Amino acid sequence: MSNPLSADALVAALKAEGVTVVEHAGWRTHNRNHKGPWGPVNGVIIHHTVTSGTQASVDICFNGYTALPGPLCHGVITKDGKVYLVGNGRANHAGSGDGDVLKAVVAERATLPAPNEQNTDGNVHFYGFECVNLGDGKDPWPDVQLDAMVRAAAALCRAHGWTAQSVIGHKEWTATKVDPKGFAMSDFRARVAARLGEKPDGSVPSVPSAPAYQPFPGADWFKKQPRSAIVTAMGRRLVAVGCSAYASGPGPQWTEADRTSYARWQRKLGYSGSAADGWPGPASWAALKVPYVKEV
Repeated sequence: MSNPLSADALVAALKAEGVTVVEHAGWRTHNRNHKGPWGPVNGVIIHHTVTSGTQASVDICFNGYTALPGPLCHGVITKDGKVYLVGNGRANHAGSGDGDVLKAVVAERATLPAPNEQNTDGNVHFYGFECVNLGDGKDPWPDVQLDAMVRAAAALCRAHGWTAQSVIGHKEWTATKVDPKGFAMSDFRARVAARLGEKPDGSVPSVPSAPAYQPFPGADWFKKQPRSAIVTAMGRRLVAVGCSAYASGPGPQWTEADRTSYARWQRKLGYSGSAADGWPGPASWAALKVPYVKEV
């Protein structure tokens, strides 16, 4: 049980752990303190955003939306391993959860009880990091992002004198959530524990070179009709392999011409019926070899 870190102390703790920090304008006074208490704090909750792209993810976490005003966390951890600070104080991220889980976190027990109640306000007690990921179990977690997540969690644990048992997933706080999806929290805590066993030197990990080809962004991503440089890169590859149905372009906005072109690519690969409906899948996407583009 601890008093929350000041804005300066939070930044210092993150930087000491080797985290690349980006301070969103106004984050130091952006909070929901007028709606309830902030602290004492007892731990850290890890979330996934169900969004893609850095700017869009940071914007929604800072601003929130009509039903849930921002900030929606304290920091947004992006695919390239940066931590964007968007709130300082009470944030709308944890919501109601199980008081027995809170007791286990406070006691730093190795095993958490399964959450089955909604009887405790988690926004009082937990820092929150929203990590950019579609949350579909297919969107990859780059090593540089996972490393930043581990470092950010370890920074808060180190600053408060907590162990890695003070770090939980949103799904471990409440049965109404499934995040984070795509890795085991037990493995994540083991990495935090290993990090806490090292002496922080403030060094930032080197960023690996970008992959040659664009990772599959997930089937649902396309069905949201995205506007992205990824769509342009995909369209250019479809033209290059002789599957164009474009009257003009291709461009960044997903259109029916993209879907028709992609269906031609699927049929060229030997797919038919519903497997050639024009909605990209992981196997056909890998075969297309869309060049990597940095999405912001």
